[in-house]
Amino acid sequence: MHKISIIGCGFVADLYLRSLQAMDGIEVAGVFDRDAARLDKFCAHWGLPAKNSLAQLLAEAPQGGIILNLTNPSSHYELNRACLEAGHHVYCEKPLALQMPDAKELHALAEARGLMLASAPCSVLGETAQTLGHALRKGTAGTPRAVYAELDDSFIPQASYKKWFSESGAPWPYEDEFRVGCTLEHAGYYLTWLISWFGSVRTVVAASAETIPDKTGTGSMAPDLSVATLFFENGPVTRLTCSIVASHNHTIRIFGDGGVLMCDAAWDNSAKVRFARRVTIRRRLIENPFPRRIRLGGTTHPKVKRWGAAAMNFMLGPAEMLAALEEGRPCRLSADFALHLTEVTLAIQNAGETTGAQVMTTRCDPLEPMPWAK
Repeated sequence: MHKISIIGCGFVADLYLRSLQAMDGIEVAGVFDRDAARLDKFCAHWGLPAKNSLAQLLAEAPQGGIILNLTNPSSHYELNRACLEAGHHVYCEKPLALQMPDAKELHALAEARGLMLASAPCSVLGETAQTLGHALRKGTAGTPRAVYAELDDSFIPQASYKKWFSESGAPWPYEDEFRVGCTLEHAGYYLTWLISWFGSVRTVVAASAETIPDKTGTGSMAPDLSVATLFFENGPVTRLTCSIVASHNHTIRIFGDGGVLMCDAAWDNSAKVRFARRVTIRRRLIENPFPRRIRLGGTTHPKVKRWGAAAMNFMLGPAEMLAALEEGRPCRLSADFALHLTEVTLAIQNAGETTGAQVMTTRCDPLEPMPWAK
């Protein structure tokens, strides 16, 4: 039985525990949250052992297991460092850290201690992303020339977000969400897919802005809209948008010489992957209006039913890390991968109006496909 320990019992923690119900062979050894009432409620709901302090959780966390850092982003760096210094492998919710020097310090610490360090999101290990990756490797669409990826979530400031609660009763942390910003929170869902297929981003040209100031009445927050053009070392030019003001759109389209690969849902591990060839009708070039579905044969991974906006198995990442430890191999979601993802995301987040092109300083290899997607 693999052991995990959890720090943080907020909104996202319930999504991990819902996912855990679909997984075999993983057990929670302990949970800690600085909010004692929230800790008691979460552990009572899921039947988990609570720890009285961070020190107790770190001291009693099983060796060979991993710690899931599910706290709010402002705490990620400090807690990730504490876990690594205590000798534990760490899987952290996004982002790895809010500042690039801090992320590099964590990366160096993990390497020096011989520990694994990974960062969410893990939807890159899901069936949809792996199906698209398989189609790219097979050349289904020919040579990819450009990618359009959209992560627009509708006009969230007008949504009833104060009424959003997790399964065990945690409120959606809207102040944290607006303070951190939709780019740091959401860009990783498609960035992980893109980096897994094409490897390192060489240059980011981006702009970001806060289009709706003072959303909560407490002053300026992070950008709520960003648009980035990504230049890969070995991949197609990509446009990525993130916003909480534009109409909901989570499509990704890969434009190749032979047609278009597409998917409409970033947050669904079972979303349909389709391919449309181009056809000429009355001298007009169009994409086939009846694209065919692309599927992988055989069993992929345990699925989780939709809850709220997502139908994702949040435990695929921790499970991959545990499997890598057991098998004595590198984790697909490596520290290099997490560091590069963090650098690209921060470059987009912090672009503002005048930053211009930013050359990346970190590198990572494309992600090894899951065994069932080769």
